[in-house]
Amino acid sequence: MTLDHDLPAAATPVPDAITQLIAQWVELFNAGDLAALDLLYEPDAVVVPTPGHAVSEAGRSAALAHLVGFGVPMTARIRQCYTVVNVALLLVDWTMRGTAADGSAVDMSGTATDVVRRGFDGQWRYVIDNPSGS
Repeated sequence: MTLDHDLPAAATPVPDAITQLIAQWVELFNAGDLAALDLLYEPDAVVVPTPGHAVSEAGRSAALAHLVGFGVPMTARIRQCYTVVNVALLLVDWTMRGTAADGSAVDMSGTATDVVRRGFDGQWRYVIDNPSGS
């Protein structure tokens, strides 16, 4: 038996500005520009580096620095986007594969569940960045 809630919901078209946000995030991450990367987050935004453990401010910066520290490029693709006025829920498939600065192999991937919000200035910024998606 299939119930309505079992059927896939139709995602809304991804606004160009959100596509650009993700592309800019990946570009800054791969460049190791943590200061510019931080500007893509609202001041009180959280990152969830491990399931159940949300961090903000200095903790957010440290979590991002840890990932950037691998020295392995990231790719990301928006799988689904659901928008309501100035808030969007994103499902983003991402990968990091390569050799870390210490010579170890890195093979990480996942589907992030992210929330972004358009500010009064028209810019979309992360409110919740949950790379593990859970």
